[in-house]
Amino acid sequence: MRANCWMGKNDVRVVDVPDPKILNPHDAIVRITSTAICGSDLHLYNGFIPTMEKGDILGHEFMGEVVEVGREVRKLKVGDRVVVPFPIACGKCLSCESHLFSVCENSNPNAWMAEKLWGYSPAGIFGYSHMLGGYAGGQAEYARVPYADVGPIKVPDGMSDEQALFLSDIFPTGYMGADNCNIKPGDTIAVWGCGPVGQFAIRSAFMLGAERVIAIDRFAYRLRMAEEAGAETLDYEEVDVHDALKEMTGGRGPDGCIDAVGMEAHGLGLAGAYDRAKQALSLETDRTFALRQAIMNCRNGGTVSVIGVYGGFIDKFPMGSVVNRSLTIKAGQAHVQHYMPILMERIQKGEIDPSFCVTHTMRLEDAPKGYDIFLNKQDECMKVVLKT
Repeated sequence: MRANCWMGKNDVRVVDVPDPKILNPHDAIVRITSTAICGSDLHLYNGFIPTMEKGDILGHEFMGEVVEVGREVRKLKVGDRVVVPFPIACGKCLSCESHLFSVCENSNPNAWMAEKLWGYSPAGIFGYSHMLGGYAGGQAEYARVPYADVGPIKVPDGMSDEQALFLSDIFPTGYMGADNCNIKPGDTIAVWGCGPVGQFAIRSAFMLGAERVIAIDRFAYRLRMAEEAGAETLDYEEVDVHDALKEMTGGRGPDGCIDAVGMEAHGLGLAGAYDRAKQALSLETDRTFALRQAIMNCRNGGTVSVIGVYGGFIDKFPMGSVVNRSLTIKAGQAHVQHYMPILMERIQKGEIDPSFCVTHTMRLEDAPKGYDIFLNKQDECMKVVLKT
């Protein structure tokens, strides 16, 4: 089969690889019809995630048709059309029973690698380094799906791939970012980052009852899309974000602040230069300009929700602000299996059409071009969908 593979920093290629096979009686094989390039994939592309190996198949947002099932699979059958969640979860451990699927205790065969960096291991993830399981990803013609009765959700007849695909990651991630804020009627939520996850966080905050959402970014096309969803917007290169948010909230600050940016935040001034220099010298792994702003701008007693991906260690973390102002920080990779049925119902009810964020549709063979366009934000690129 053909698959998009990591060949080194800033180097991906579509090549021939062996077809996946059933390795466990709980596996399924899915013929992929649509797959997407995620902002998290750019962390791999840019060389910020360790334990990648040449030839690893990328991709963790995918859907398609079941073409084979293991003998123990009960909920899926050949011919079912499914969306596959990016965390791989067993469904039986303490974390899974608590619906904390992205920290499944059994799905990462290389847990010892993650434990060295993070203390304990999260779940395995499709196409996202050997530290997170070494699983082949979904930017391919076929994929093996472990624990097939726990992960995939069936897609109703009449629902397009573009409406369903983002249940695999960015819609649940954005929704969890808003859900973490414990939104009450009348709340104001600020969202740092108006990429695909930020766009879903904005719309989710409104769905969960926020009165106002303030979106913060520097690209006009992203801010324009946020405005189309009803958000007020700030270009952080044009205004002092702290002063602007104080003025917009009567001096109090937003009730919840969502960091939808993560480890490659673009910073300004001395703080931005500091992060870039320390990251280049391997003195910190993540640039945290957006996270610092989210913490410093949240109202007293408010919640900071972190859904942007961070890989390791950061510097100049404003812990004094967290402690002295009674802030709550909630963070995590999305527990996609928990949110999938909830969000599928919202799509079916017409509350949201997730296809709004698709700006580029390409063939799988064009994946390297898609990565370049997405990374460099060319042609107002918001989301690239690859068709096999």
